[in-house]
Amino acid sequence: MKKLMLTLFTIALFASANAQDIKWMTLDEALTAQKSNPKPIFMEVYTNWCGECKKMDKKTFKDKKLAAFISENYYAVKFNAESNVEVTYKGRKYSNPEFDATKKAKAKNATHDFVKLLKIDSYPTIVILEGQGEVSNTFTGFRTAAQLLPEL
Repeated sequence: MKKLMLTLFTIALFASANAQDIKWMTLDEALTAQKSNPKPIFMEVYTNWCGECKKMDKKTFKDKKLAAFISENYYAVKFNAESNVEVTYKGRKYSNPEFDATKKAKAKNATHDFVKLLKIDSYPTIVILEGQGEVSNTFTGFRTAAQLLPEL
């Protein structure tokens, strides 16, 4: 019995060590990295209350093939459309001046000015930003890994 448990533990440990996870970064980090090592930015724009966004986190982004593809070919960014962070995009600072810190984490909050600039009004939305931060493509709504991979 101990031998079986040890074998199962070893298999589980090996599987988790080989699991590919997307290495998420902030938008500012990705834009800075893009200057020294040009590659596109894969940005998921989400909200805390969005059920489809949570589903993508649990299912789509956990897919090993998709995670490996994104990690190899893009800088990956998760951007909360209702956050209170300040970002710099093309030399201009964007914030969320109407953010209400008294609202609970899962309640709707004000939309970030950067999200307004991108004209995003539904979640999840995936935005691809090319070399100089130019928007090259957007995908709105839930997607499985099998649906998203060919689009990338």
